[in-house]
Order: sequence, then structure tokens, then C-alpha cells
Amino acid sequence: MSAYAELLRRLYAARRFGVVLGLSRIRALLDTLGAPDRQLGRVVHVAGTNGKGSTVAMISALARAAGQRVAAYTSPHLSSLRERIVIDGAPIGEAELVRAADRVRAAGGDELTFFEQVTAMAMVAIAEAAVDITVLEVGLGGRLDATNVVDADVAVVTGIAFDHEAILGKTIDAIAAEKAGIFKRGQFVVIGTSGDPSATALLEEAAEQAGALSIVVAGNTARIPLLSLPGEHQLRNAACAISAIRALGLPVVGSALTTVVHPGRYERVGNVILDGAHNPDGARALAAQLEHEPGEVALVIAVSADKDAHSIVVPLLPRAAHVVATRYQQDRALAPEALAEVVRSLGVPVDTAPDLRAALEQAEGADVIVVCGSLFLVGEARVLLLGAPADPFVVTDPAPSTG
Repeated sequence: MSAYAELLRRLYAARRFGVVLGLSRIRALLDTLGAPDRQLGRVVHVAGTNGKGSTVAMISALARAAGQRVAAYTSPHLSSLRERIVIDGAPIGEAELVRAADRVRAAGGDELTFFEQVTAMAMVAIAEAAVDITVLEVGLGGRLDATNVVDADVAVVTGIAFDHEAILGKTIDAIAAEKAGIFKRGQFVVIGTSGDPSATALLEEAAEQAGALSIVVAGNTARIPLLSLPGEHQLRNAACAISAIRALGLPVVGSALTTVVHPGRYERVGNVILDGAHNPDGARALAAQLEHEPGEVALVIAVSADKDAHSIVVPLLPRAAHVVATRYQQDRALAPEALAEVVRSLGVPVDTAPDLRAALEQAEGADVIVVCGSLFLVGEARVLLLGAPADPFVVTDPAPSTG
């Protein structure tokens, strides 16, 4: 077994710890490691219900176009753990990741959760790379997310909508408070306008109370350069990215946004569209973009068992001539028949398939096939349709739980 495969097995075992929010464990681990979180260059920290990954991709592209060496840490990955740590535009190599993991393990990291361990590995690897700028994506929430151990120069919240309510709260106010937990004294704060409009004022107030040096609401999309990522929501993400770059004092090279690639977000593979759309707000954004697609649309959908399947499928069904409920091949997936029952309860006929390959076969004949509902399903589709790099076996974050 390769050293990389052995690392994946160790991380899979760490899933037994579940999701444990809090900063004390990772702070202690990072201190033991020599505080690599303080050796990341200038840091942009990105939170928000949707659009985090796209915004990170745009900030990274803009910063690199401005002549900076850039690292990014995001989650989840689609088909390889290496995707989570990107340095100078390339996923981290297996050897580099194993080396960082060995340091984390030697410092006692094996007793931490999956996400805490991978976050520590990212900080070790990025510190070693000696980049100018690091862009960190929050994993879950913000206030108690492991990434919040970092003192970032710029904090971005792309917007607030419903997701992970059992952990983050059942109101927009509560969710906004958790996301705003990344705001710190002396920071430049960028507030996006995706999601619920009422959250903007809540986030502004939270930034003021935190003692932010500067607060920008990135709501003006009128002068956004042409984007390679389609959709009105991506214009709002681009506004956040541009504001973050300006907060860093860097020139905005708008042409960089014409070549940004963010896999699995309205990504076209022939007549197949891949889009994560794993919560209600993301599903609404996907549905709005599908209105521009001509012809018959078939929906191939899978969702995680901890998600609100009903609210995810509702906005997508009006555009779908054919629906196939399936699952991704991990234990977090909702069973296809259970998902199909949700669709049938809305008065829409639906077929089921045990896996993605069978679902795509059932959807054949449609002008457009949309694979959506989960980034894990999209990851499988990228491997199947594009031959994307895949790990020896699947390992990713366990499902969030309140208990």
C-alpha cells in the first residue's frame, strides 16, 4: 500500500470522531507544530452558505494575475483529497501531503477529527510553500470552524441562506451570527448579497461590533467583467472576490475572471451539466440558470440524508421533463427510493437507479441531463465522464450531527 493510500485509511478512521466544532484542539495542535497558521502570508477567510468555493477560486485567480503566489484551502473535494489544498494553481502532490500529514500525526493529530486533521495538514503544507496569499474556505459555519483559528487580514461572507440548521440555527439571524463569527478586530470585511437579503444588515452590525477596520457590501454587479462561470449568482460572488482583492491593495486584473475554472458548478460535459446544488438556495440558483437551456431537461439527482431533500427538489422540478433519483456511493447518501418518495409527494413521476451510471443510462435521450443535489455525486460524474483523478478509495467528511 502506498503512503498516500495509508494516509487515506488513517483519515477514514478519523471519521469516527464525527464533526466536533471548536478551536481549542486545533489551536493546541498548531502550537505544537510551531504555529504554521501564522506563516500563511496574507490571509483571506471566506464563509457563506453558498458561493464560497467559487469566490475562493476567483480571489485566487485575481491574486495570481496580480503577481502573487497563492494557496487555497477548500472543502469538500470532488474525487481526490488533494483538491483541497491548491498551491500556485495546482493540487498538492501526494508526497507533499503525506509529509504534512506525518508532521500532524507526530504532533498528536490522530486524536482530532477528520476536518481538523486535514486543516492542520493544509496549514503545514502552505506554510512550507511560503506563499504570498492564502485563501481559506470555512468548512461549516464560521465561529467554531477549525479554519477560524487563523487571524485573517480579510474576511468575506458571501451571503446567508438555510443549510445545516440543526447545527447553525433555524433562523437567518442565528445562521448569520455563526457565519459572522469569522469577523475579527482590525479586519477588512466584505459582505456579499447572495441568499437572504435581510442578512446583509445583520452581517454589517456584527462586523461593526467585532471592530472591523473597513466594511464593504459587495452588491454592485453592474461593472463585473465577463465571467467564465455562468449565472447571476456568480456575478455576486465575483463582486465579493474583487472587493477582497482591493482590500489587499492589489490591482484588479479583470481578464483573470474570464478563465476561472471551478469544477462541478454548472460544468458542461457534452450535453450533461454538473452542479452541486446541495441546499435550497443552491437549487434555486441552478433552476434559474436552467431557464436558459433549450430543449428537454432530465434531472439526475442524489442528496445527502442529512439535507432537506424536499426544499432542494422543489425549485428544480418545474424545468425537468424526466427525473431519476439515485445515490452517490457513500454512507451519507439518501436511498434512491426515499428520495423518489419526496418527488412523488410533489406529484411528479420519478424513476430510481442504484448508482450514477444506471441513472445516466435512464436519462439518455434528453437534450440536457443535469446531475445535481450533491457535490459527492458530481465528483463521481467527473470521474465517470471526464476521467478526473480519483483516490484509491473514497474518504471525505462525516455527516454533521447535533449529537
